[in-house]
Amino acid sequence: MKMKKTFYYNFIPTEAEEAACKANKTPFEITRVLVDIRDMHPPVTVFDSQNPWKIKKSLTQYEVVTGKLVLSFKDAFDHVFRYWTLCMANHVVLGHKMHVIVWDVSEETNPKRYRNDGTFLEMLPNDDYALTCPDLVQNRHLNAEDEIGLYWDPSA
Repeated sequence: MKMKKTFYYNFIPTEAEEAACKANKTPFEITRVLVDIRDMHPPVTVFDSQNPWKIKKSLTQYEVVTGKLVLSFKDAFDHVFRYWTLCMANHVVLGHKMHVIVWDVSEETNPKRYRNDGTFLEMLPNDDYALTCPDLVQNRHLNAEDEIGLYWDPSA
């Protein structure tokens, strides 16, 4: 059974934490940690060659200029982190960059691989994520409002 990543929030302090907050005259800070939970409804991972794209989006001007394809919190957790180990996902959640391989697969061109220091997944300040691949955006001459599709291949 597949495991799903989610955040576990600690809203209630232990007696020791509560005493420490009183002693230091500081408020209790809610914390969160990334955990694996059993996925009761795993997605169907059968590859559909007619429509494999799990994430579909129209590019924004920000994405075109920065080369950062923004993934919502939900898309990152449902379609990327689901296939990663907890350690890999936690690396990104803690603010680090995780280098990835991006394949440009389209009907117009032969598949092209992007794997370099500028190709990675990172967390954004608003808790969304960005697949950063400026070479892809530049090479494909992508513009704002262009529609693209993305999917994470768990077999790769």
